[in-house]
Amino acid sequence: HRIGDVNEDSFNCRISPLFHVDHISAPLLIGHGGNDVRVKRAEADRIAFEMKLKNIPVEYIVYPDEGHGFGRPANMIDFASRVEMFLSQHLGGRVEISEPHPASFPMFPLERRV
Repeated sequence: HRIGDVNEDSFNCRISPLFHVDHISAPLLIGHGGNDVRVKRAEADRIAFEMKLKNIPVEYIVYPDEGHGFGRPANMIDFASRVEMFLSQHLGGRVEISEPHPASFPMFPLERRV
């Protein structure tokens, strides 16, 4: 109970980004582990698809073989490269263009449906 009662709906509505998408104005990069037991895939999908629907800049990458945090070196390298591209696109600066890591198999759910 360090931050409050997470089983109380009013508390979750107050702190969860899921209920505050309209207040997001900066581009957002979401990297999610498909096996994450703390943040369910449905929650990550929800925020990403709501942002896209409202034309808020968002990129959403799911690594199906990861959990909460990336542990596989191939995925860490792949995601770091994508972060560099994202930051360059939105903040400017140089970027080293690299090929996707051959042992990483990210999915891009926003590219499949609206």
